[in-house]
Amino acid sequence: MNDIIAHIKGGQVPSGKVKVSGAKNAATRLLAAALISDEKIVLENFPTELVDANYKIDFIKNSGGSIDVNNDEEILIIDSCSLKDKKLDNYNYPIRTTYLLVPGLIKRSGMARIPYPGGCKIGNRGYDLHIMVWEALGAKVEEKDEYIEVTATNGFTSGNIDFPISTIGGTESALICASTIAGVTTIKNAYISPEVNSLIEFLRSMGAKIDVVGNSFITVTGRNYLQGSIFQVMPDRIEALTWIVYGVLSGGDITIEDVPFDSMEIPLLHLREAGIDFYSNKQNVHITPECLTNGVIQPFELATGTHPGVISDMQPFYVLLGLHADGISRVYDYRYPERLKYCEELSKFYPEQLEWEKGAITTFGTNKIKPKSAIAISTDLRGSMALVIAALLTEGESRIENVEMALRGYNKLESKLASLGVIISTTKK
Repeated sequence: MNDIIAHIKGGQVPSGKVKVSGAKNAATRLLAAALISDEKIVLENFPTELVDANYKIDFIKNSGGSIDVNNDEEILIIDSCSLKDKKLDNYNYPIRTTYLLVPGLIKRSGMARIPYPGGCKIGNRGYDLHIMVWEALGAKVEEKDEYIEVTATNGFTSGNIDFPISTIGGTESALICASTIAGVTTIKNAYISPEVNSLIEFLRSMGAKIDVVGNSFITVTGRNYLQGSIFQVMPDRIEALTWIVYGVLSGGDITIEDVPFDSMEIPLLHLREAGIDFYSNKQNVHITPECLTNGVIQPFELATGTHPGVISDMQPFYVLLGLHADGISRVYDYRYPERLKYCEELSKFYPEQLEWEKGAITTFGTNKIKPKSAIAISTDLRGSMALVIAALLTEGESRIENVEMALRGYNKLESKLASLGVIISTTKK
C-alpha cells in the first residue's frame, strides 16, 4: 500500500466504543518467532490488517511458509515446516524488522537472504547489532546489493552476546536465534519491554528454557525441536494511549476497551498529572468532557525513555496534548532525539505554537485553540496518526498525504473511526 491520501473533515465528535487491537510491536515479532516452530502455531488477537504484518506474511509465503489468516476472528495459523531460503525476484519489502526472519530460515536452510530493514524516518536505525548477534552465534554475514545474506550451514551455535547499548530489536533477535540452539546462550544488556516479555513467554511455550535475571541479563537454552503453541497477542499500549488522547482533545464520549493497564502505568500517570481524570475499570477507559478536572489540560514537562516510562513512540501524542494545554509544555526525547520530522507538518495545523530542536519539543498551548485545516505529509507512523487527529480537530477540511504510515500501525483504523461516527476517506495518488 503506497501513496494513500486521507481527506478529513474536521469537527466530527467521536462517540461510542473502540477496541484496542493486538500490539503491532508484539504481533510482528511473534509472527517471525513462529517460524522456528516445528509444529503449527496459532496466534490469537492478531492485528490481521496491519500493513507491516501483511508484508511479512507475503514474504513468508513467498519463502514456502503456510499462513491462514482469519480477519473476522483475528487469528493466524502458521505452518513453517516447508519454509526455506530461496532467491526471490523482489526484495523490496518495507519491513522494519526483516532481521527477525533470519532464525527461521537458518533453521530450515542454513542460509537466510532477507530484505534490508525499512521503516520510519526517525533517525539512523542501523542493523549492526543484529549482525553482531548472528556472528556471535557462528554465522557469516554478507551485505549484497539487494539483500543481507546470513549463512550458518549447520545452524546457529551457542555463544555469549554482550550488547554495547540496551536494545529491543537486538534482544528480540538474540532470543529467537538462541531458542533454536540446543545449548546455553547468554544475553547481556538486554532490554525487556512488555513486548519482549511477551516474546519470551511465547518462546517458552514452544519449549525454550529462558531465565531472566534483573532487567538486562538473560540465559537461553534452546531446543532442536520446538513444539506448537496457541498464544494471545497482547493489546497495543500505544494504540490505547492514542484513543485516550483523541477522546480528550475531541470532547468526545468514548469507551476504549482492552486497555493494557499493566504495561502503561506511568504514561497514564502523566495524563492524570495533566489534569485528566478518566474513568476506568479492569479493562476499559471511559473518556468524557468531564474528565478535565479544572476544565483544561494542565501544562507539563516529561522525558521519554525506556519502559516503564513514556516510550518514544508515545511522544507525538503528548505533544498534541501540550498544544491544547493551558500554557507552555515541554517533551524531551533522549532515546530518539531526531524524532522531529513530523513537527514541521504538525505545525501547519498549529502555526507559531510549536518549536523543536534535537531532543526537545516545546508547545505553546492554549485550551481554546482550534487547529487550522492544512495539507500535510506523513513522515513516520506515530507522527502520521498525530496529523490525522489534528485534522479531525479542525473546523475545516484537511488532506494528509502518505497516510499509509498510520495504516501501518493502526489495525482497522478507518472502520474503528467509523464505529465512533467519524468518517475519513482515502484515495490513491
